[in-house]
Amino acid sequence: MPFNIPILLTWLRMAVIPLMVGVFFLPPHWMTVYQQGLAATAIFILAAVTDWFDGYLARRWDETTSFGAFLDPVADKLIVAGALLLLLQLGRTNAVVAFIIIGREIAITALREWMAQIGASKSVAVSSVGKVKTAAQMVAIPMLLYAYPLLGVIDTLYIGQRLLEVAAALTLWSMFYYLRKAWPLISEKRGAD
Repeated sequence: MPFNIPILLTWLRMAVIPLMVGVFFLPPHWMTVYQQGLAATAIFILAAVTDWFDGYLARRWDETTSFGAFLDPVADKLIVAGALLLLLQLGRTNAVVAFIIIGREIAITALREWMAQIGASKSVAVSSVGKVKTAAQMVAIPMLLYAYPLLGVIDTLYIGQRLLEVAAALTLWSMFYYLRKAWPLISEKRGAD
């Protein structure tokens, strides 16, 4: 298994997931609810920054590896799934939204794996809809982890919930987009088997 700074950052991103979740389960006298939300938000944002930074370093230092390319999206999906399950537990999102986002990630990951096995991974390359979905999700989740008025006026809970609903809608759209792009190959392979 190759090891370099970008891969270390990816491992660290996965390592902070229990910290992000765990702050909400500390004894009440250790942290206030506000402090828990602030800490979880900071951890999530730090993880998001390392996601950008590890990719940047891997490209800049020419340290891209197939293992890093595998591990990076796994870390991304784990931290988003962990955050969504935590938000569900806290009552800040609903099960339908969490299921759509997590279910799509599982389905598209499986589709990408299968497409890679048949040598057609470019058919399910990341689309612009997927990028917008990710951006909405990455803004919504920290707002929902924080869940307090920002600067005394911005309702982060309400805005975060609406953004996560937009992300869920874009999630479905992007899933159907990927499936439509892959369908000719799926039909071809099904006919060959």
